[in-house]
Parts: sequence; structure tokens; C-alpha cells
Amino acid sequence: MAPGFINENPTVYQKKERRSRLSSACNVGDEYAVEPIDELEIFDHVRDIKDPEHPYSLEELKVVAEDAIELDNKHSCVRVSFTPTVEHCSMAVLIGLCLRVKLMRSLPSRYKVDVRLAPGTHATEAAVNKQLSDKERVAAALENPNLVEILDECLAPSYA
Repeated sequence: MAPGFINENPTVYQKKERRSRLSSACNVGDEYAVEPIDELEIFDHVRDIKDPEHPYSLEELKVVAEDAIELDNKHSCVRVSFTPTVEHCSMAVLIGLCLRVKLMRSLPSRYKVDVRLAPGTHATEAAVNKQLSDKERVAAALENPNLVEILDECLAPSYA
């Protein structure tokens, strides 16, 4: 990925075992029924995103964690807080954009997705959060073919 590393030796953690979710009260006869989503499902969507700088997933680097996901099914809102491996990480906006794009592609369109840095984890936290929450900046970024190529590389499934 990136030739000059910001964090040359990140701490790599063991991946958690995938847990199966129990399907709650399946509405077999109603194809239009709204299925509830839980934090584990959100985490399953983002855990395997590849770090743009290292050959590890965001879960392995503890950039994302299950307990950093907030979900409000009643109002269809999801908030994911992430923690970069170093407080001056220049990839924070790209990681946040990866998380946002993955959730926008994976979740029903009724969900509002909010991706932000965990409080106190980055030197320019306010600026990064402002970029990630600005719909026009996100839309402009997704029109850049070079950036979309990098995003797609990070979001590509890993079969290892």
C-alpha cells in the first residue's frame, strides 16, 4: 500500500471469533417487514476492511471495535467511532471514508451513517470529524477515480 509508513510497527491483535446471530422472529410471510439490525452485524460489515497502510484488517489493528458502535434502530442511525493506531495518523480520513462507504453500501438506505474518531485519539480530531461528516466533501471524494480505487482495494474481500 503506502511506501512510507506512519506507524512502521503497529501492534497486531488476534481477531475475535465470529459469532452467529440468532435470527429474531423471522417474518417469513412478509417480504416487506423491516429486519432489525444489531451492533454485531454492523461490526461484521466493517471488521475486515483492510488498513490502507498495512496488510492487516481494521479489527486486527483495533482501529474498530464492537463496543465503539452505537445503533438506534428506532431512528435508523448508526455511529461508528474508530481509533487510529497513532495520534498523528494521516490515513484517518481515508479510514473513516472506508468505514462510511462500506456501511453505505451494506446497510439499507434508511440508515444515517455517522463515522468519527474516538474522542482524544487524534491530533486533528475536530478537522477529521468535520471532513467525515461533510456530505459534499464525501461526495466529491467519491467522484475521484484514484481515491475510489484505493477505497475499493481496502474494501475488497480477503479470503485469507
